[in-house]
Amino acid sequence: MAKRRKTVVWILGDQLLCSHPALAQAESEDGREQMLVVLVESHGRLTKRPYQRKKLVLLLSAMRHYAADLRRHGYQVEVVKAASFGEGLKGIVASWRADQLICMAANDFNGRRFQQERLPDLLNIPVVVLPNRQFLTGQYDPYPDAEPEKRYLMEYFYRKMRRHFEVLVDGDAPAGGKWNYDRENRKPLPKDKEPPPIITFEPDAITGEVMEEVAILPTAIGTSTGFDLAVTREQALLAVEEFIGRRLVDFGPYEDAMSSQHSLLYHSKLSAYLNIGLLEPMELIRSAEAAYQSGAAPINSVEGFVRQILGWREYICWQYWRLMPAIYDWNYWEARHPLPRFFWDGQVDLACLNHVLRQAIQTGYNHHIERLMILCNFSLLAGVKPNEVNEWFLSTYIDAYDWVMAPNVLGMGLNADGGLIATKPYIASANYINKMSDHCGSCRYDRKKRIGDDACPFNTLYWNFLIQHEERLRANPRLGPNVLGLRHLDDHERLAVQQDAGRFLDRL
Repeated sequence: MAKRRKTVVWILGDQLLCSHPALAQAESEDGREQMLVVLVESHGRLTKRPYQRKKLVLLLSAMRHYAADLRRHGYQVEVVKAASFGEGLKGIVASWRADQLICMAANDFNGRRFQQERLPDLLNIPVVVLPNRQFLTGQYDPYPDAEPEKRYLMEYFYRKMRRHFEVLVDGDAPAGGKWNYDRENRKPLPKDKEPPPIITFEPDAITGEVMEEVAILPTAIGTSTGFDLAVTREQALLAVEEFIGRRLVDFGPYEDAMSSQHSLLYHSKLSAYLNIGLLEPMELIRSAEAAYQSGAAPINSVEGFVRQILGWREYICWQYWRLMPAIYDWNYWEARHPLPRFFWDGQVDLACLNHVLRQAIQTGYNHHIERLMILCNFSLLAGVKPNEVNEWFLSTYIDAYDWVMAPNVLGMGLNADGGLIATKPYIASANYINKMSDHCGSCRYDRKKRIGDDACPFNTLYWNFLIQHEERLRANPRLGPNVLGLRHLDDHERLAVQQDAGRFLDRL
């Protein structure tokens, strides 16, 4: 009788799928009794950046709960603490006397390179890397013959995905008659509008232990105190149910709104669970679609939510694998300033920046417009080095991973790619911030001024950016009208804008 192989199944911390392909393959080949499931808590990875503590608690607690759930289902499972992934896997392969290791392709570029290029030699056994099934573009590629320098618009990518997966469509036409309801989803939050509170989860013994461990990590930021996120699939599904039932109905109109009184508004906050595998994209899409079909939520809200997942999230992932590793060399606008210290401590006297940064540092979360139109907008206008901004995003947010932050921050947020991902830089003055938020009313700066000591820095930097990059911006048909505003500035005011901007940037 041939000897049955002993297999180690390595499950990565951001791949906590309820039906993991590596488990299924190992069990079908040699049986459950011949396999050992391993999750590695790498100290090197956990301290690679000054991560927000709630992000680390979420990741480690979810991993340990996932391991406990597998044990309840009869699997042999080890959670290994090690200096690195390689050291942890090498030790377990040796002690288990494994004949092979099976894993699913990592979600990030360097992770896959480690699996495919380094791991076989390090372990000295065959390493089977299965295709990644955490993204819908792994099932369908809208542009299989994409050209490296060609622009592919998210809108048409999204329509292809809608048609292929038959989401919110009537035959070949979009449900409701339009593909995109973005124009209906740009309302500021009314003063008397009170968003419902989000569902929270009391930490159990496992989470409490993790919170204590993370609290003493010297490299992390923020605090683990007050952690109340979902750490199991069951809890994450309750969070989905709560969002669909209570907030989806008003998500669309106010998805671009910002508020100093309400941090979440009508957003789902499900991305943190989706990005570690506790939830899967299609189940969220179908849940939202069912709400529309039953009349529980309007088409503009449902389409807006679906577009964030089937459009934006899948598009960003697709662009990441299309453009890596060149992404980290991008700096189209020749930014040269270091990231301001106030990104790490929140000590800044602009009301909008102060609010958003303090919330990010304390909770590890801002919704997408705060990230794009406050943080990335400021960083682009101030000429902050793209990779320093990206490193801050990767460190701070509970849902931040390389595959999503690199193309989103460097491409969409900072336009450092010159427009491969987004067709224009998302720049705005205080006028936009005042329109979509209540921050300006409590700020010491005057939102109507562009020069002077009390002028809003967003105004000064906005007009300075237009002056500095006038020629390039005129060439962009979507930015041309903005640049035309420069005709209202005479030479004296242009010089004053540049001088004030220079003084502000020097102070940073």
